[in-house]
Amino acid sequence: MSLPDIPILRRGQVYESLEKVELKSVRTGESVAQVHHANAGLIRRDLRRPSREVLRAVPMARMIALCKEAGQLFMEGTLPLGPGQTQSPQEYVEQLSATSGLPHTLVRRNMQKIYQVFTEMDRILAGLTRGMDLSVLDRGYGEQAGVPVSYYAVTSTLGVVLPSNSPGVNSLWMPAVALKIPVVLKPGREEPWTPFRIIQAFLAAGCPPEAFYFYPTDHEGSATVMEVCGRSLIFGDQATVERYAGNPGVQVHGPGWSKVLIGADMVDRWEEFVDVIVASIADNGGRSCINASAVLVPRHADALADALAKRLAQIEPLPATDERAALAGFASVKMAEFIDNAITEGLQTPGAEDVTARYRRGPRRVTMEGSTYLLPTLIRCQSMAHPLANREFLFPYASVVEIPQEQMVEQMGYSLVVTAITQDEKFIEQLLASPQIERLNLGPLPTSRVEWNQPHEGNMFEFLYRRRSIQRAA
Repeated sequence: MSLPDIPILRRGQVYESLEKVELKSVRTGESVAQVHHANAGLIRRDLRRPSREVLRAVPMARMIALCKEAGQLFMEGTLPLGPGQTQSPQEYVEQLSATSGLPHTLVRRNMQKIYQVFTEMDRILAGLTRGMDLSVLDRGYGEQAGVPVSYYAVTSTLGVVLPSNSPGVNSLWMPAVALKIPVVLKPGREEPWTPFRIIQAFLAAGCPPEAFYFYPTDHEGSATVMEVCGRSLIFGDQATVERYAGNPGVQVHGPGWSKVLIGADMVDRWEEFVDVIVASIADNGGRSCINASAVLVPRHADALADALAKRLAQIEPLPATDERAALAGFASVKMAEFIDNAITEGLQTPGAEDVTARYRRGPRRVTMEGSTYLLPTLIRCQSMAHPLANREFLFPYASVVEIPQEQMVEQMGYSLVVTAITQDEKFIEQLLASPQIERLNLGPLPTSRVEWNQPHEGNMFEFLYRRRSIQRAA
C-alpha cells in the first residue's frame, strides 16, 4: 500500500512538487506520509494576483449553511487526500496521532472542537461582528443598531503559519473563510493533516476552491507567506511575539500564561476547586495557550499544591489507542529534553519545589512505545519572581504561588485567560479593569473552556475588515 501523498493546493487545485518530505511516526520511526513542498518562488508567483471575487459572490446565508455541511463532512466523511487517495475519519485520527504524538482520544476531542466551529459559525460571527446583520458583507453596507454602516476588506488574503502542537488552533483561521477572505496556509511540519482535511470538507460542501492555498514549505516559504499576504496570523514563542509587536498586519498567538486565581473570600474552600484547576492545567495534554500555567492564592498554597500534585501525578502515558490517554508524546525529542532541562535548572534557584516529585515514580522525562513524554509537573514557588513561577511549556505544567489578593493583578502579568474564583465585587472590578487579561472567567470554570461567540485572542472580523463612514442623499 502506497504512503499518503499530501499535495500543494493552489487555489484549491492539486499541485505535485518534485520536492517531497517524509513524515514519520514519532513512535515507530516508520514513514507515514509524503508531503509535497512549495518553494518561496511558487508562493510569491501564486499570490501576485489573488482573487476573492468568487468568494465575495457567495451570500452569507449560503456561507453559513455551507459551513454546517462542511462540519458534518469533516467529522464523518471520507474526503480526498492526495491524487487518487482518500482519508476516512479513523484514518485521519491514526495518521495525525502517529506524526504528532497525540493519543487518539485527544485527536477526537480536537475534531469535536473544529466541528463545533464549523457548525456554530453563525454564533461565532455574531460575536465577532457584535451582532451585525451578516448580509451587510454581501452588499457592503447596511445598518447596525439603527446606524448606517459600511465595511470593506483590508486584505485579499489571510496568511497563516501554523504550529504542530494542537489541531484545535486551526479553529482560529476558519472564520476568515466564512468572512469571504481566501486563506494561505503553511501547515506545521508534523501536522498537515488537519488544515488539509478542513479544506477538503469546505470544498466538498461547495466552497469555491479559490478560497484555499495550502503550502507545506520551509522558513523562507513561511516568511514569503507573511510578506505577501496583507494580513497574517502566526503562532510562536515570546521571541515571535516581540518580532511582530506593533505590526498591525500580523496577529501573533504566542504564550498564554493563563492563570487560576482564588480570592480571599473563597480560598478556604479550595478543595472544592481542585477538579477545575486540574482540568485547566491538563486538558488537551497541556498543549494549549489557554491551559493554566500558574495558580495564585492568598493562603493555603502548600496544601493546594500538594493536592494538585497528587492528582496530576496520576496522569501517566498510555498507549495511543487507550481511551483514557491524556498525555501527548513529543514529536521532537530535543524539545522534550530542552524543557526538562529548563525545569531542572530552574529548581536550582532557591524558592521552588517540584511537588509532583513526591508522587512520581522515576524521572520527569520518560519513554513509552518509542515516544518521549514529560510527566505532569506542579511547582510550588515562593514568589512570582522565581524563574519557574510564570513559565509555560507544552505539557501539563503549572506553578502555585501565594500572593495577597490585593497584589495579584499587579504581579501576575499578561494572561490570555484568567479564571477568577471569587464573589468579591471589588476584586472583580479590579480584574475587569486590567488590560492584562484577554479572557476572564468568573467562577469555577476551567481556563480551557471556550465560548466560541467570544474570541479569546484577537477579533478576526476587525482584523480583516475596516469600517467606513457612509451616507446617501435622500
